[in-house]
Amino acid sequence: MSPYPNPSAAVRPASVVNEEIRTLWQRSGGLLSPADETEYQRLLVEWATATGTSVRTAA
Repeated sequence: MSPYPNPSAAVRPASVVNEEIRTLWQRSGGLLSPADETEYQRLLVEWATATGTSVRTAA
């Protein structure tokens, strides 16, 4: 499964994605597990798409 959102899928509002990012960080206590890091990267790309912002993700 690709960590990047499907460009043909409906784009969720940035505020919704941002809330998921905040929840992820709160749930993790500020230290992301490898699985959380993967989810964070996916959400970050989705958020950037929703805001029209360019981001660089870790390799």
